[in-house]
Amino acid sequence: MAKAPRVLGIVLAGGEGKRLMPLTADRAKPAVPFGGSYRLIDFVLSNLVNAGYRNLCVLTQYKSHSLDRHVTLTWRMSTFLGNFVTCVPAQQRLGPQWYQGSADAIYQSMNLINDADPEYIVVFGADHVYRMDASQMVAAHIERGNGVTVAGIRVPRTEATEFGVIKTAADGHAIEEFLEKPADPPGLPDSPDEAFASMGNYVFSRDVLVEALRKDAADPASRHDMGGDIVPMLVAEGKAGVYDFQENDVPGALDRDRSYWRDVGSLDSYHEAHMDLVSIQPVFNLYNSDWPIFTSHPQLPGAKFTDNATVGESIVCQGSIVSGATVDHSVLGPNVIVSAGARIERAVIMDNCKIGRDVVLKNVILDKNVVVPDGVEIGVDPDHDRERGFTVSKGGVTVLGKGHLIEPLEPAVQTTDEAGSKDSAGSADSVDEVAEA
Repeated sequence: MAKAPRVLGIVLAGGEGKRLMPLTADRAKPAVPFGGSYRLIDFVLSNLVNAGYRNLCVLTQYKSHSLDRHVTLTWRMSTFLGNFVTCVPAQQRLGPQWYQGSADAIYQSMNLINDADPEYIVVFGADHVYRMDASQMVAAHIERGNGVTVAGIRVPRTEATEFGVIKTAADGHAIEEFLEKPADPPGLPDSPDEAFASMGNYVFSRDVLVEALRKDAADPASRHDMGGDIVPMLVAEGKAGVYDFQENDVPGALDRDRSYWRDVGSLDSYHEAHMDLVSIQPVFNLYNSDWPIFTSHPQLPGAKFTDNATVGESIVCQGSIVSGATVDHSVLGPNVIVSAGARIERAVIMDNCKIGRDVVLKNVILDKNVVVPDGVEIGVDPDHDRERGFTVSKGGVTVLGKGHLIEPLEPAVQTTDEAGSKDSAGSADSVDEVAEA
């Protein structure tokens, strides 16, 4: 039996996530909740652990408290077998400066590589939603003798302009050029209408990575970025290859969600990725027990539906109660209370939100601890939402940050007619009486 290669996993989790504001106002992007029960970082850590890689370092920087806490409380490995998942903040080991880029983050953390003494280093991003068996990518890397292997996903050429694009040689494996958001992406040798978009996942041979990081650190013109500097350097040296994500075979994957990968870097893509979860035959299946996505679940009772509540094609997490309301194509996190008469459609609602009576929510994202007063409508009129100070995405999704305070509706004004009877000023009767007067 061949000896398994020594592999160290490095997860880049220092992203600021500006395009996800206000969801990242109080947390790092990898700590943003997803799918009701999870955080974005749970997907990459689950993929690596399921693949058998259990020496994992998570490099953090911006607003990392909730991320550190989640990883510390959730990702506890058996130390008896030498396994660990550990958060590593910027430590200024090489001088009084924070990480200057993803490559610099690894360079400043070279002690991790020296201590673990791996043969290969898996460097994955922390803010994508997908399933992937990284061991298959490592095997391809070793077989082909690459210095670096870049995971590539096939996308239509017309959509590849928003990604880092990989131009391959005729063999479809060696990388000839790495292009950042090209206007005219190169097609694939076996599929001219498709291009390889970089997934931000890399496998390095240790010596190749260490030498590349040292060269990059000495270059004052470098941005010290893995995709922008390190990979192009190794492409120029003829040491780079691509791994076709389509070749990755994850146990339990369905034809519908095989090769699913989403960069949830914007509010619209974040919302769309949630809509991928909720259909009867989901585009991305969270219920694959052969390749589970791990997380820690709150100690709450099961979800409850009362008073003829109607819930269709939705995920409702533990502790939530839907009473006499309608919920459709939505994701409700733990401990969400939805009151009678509320109508919720295409919504993402996070932990501990309270939805009042007769509320209407459509195409919305509510971060944790938001209380929506009775009768309030959100997402129905995006222009009105902007006037109220809510964030509205380019795609028309209304987003409220953690604990956002919403003004309750003003009570109807009471008027007294000459006979002394009282009516609501907004009722049809009172309008008629005013007209007659």
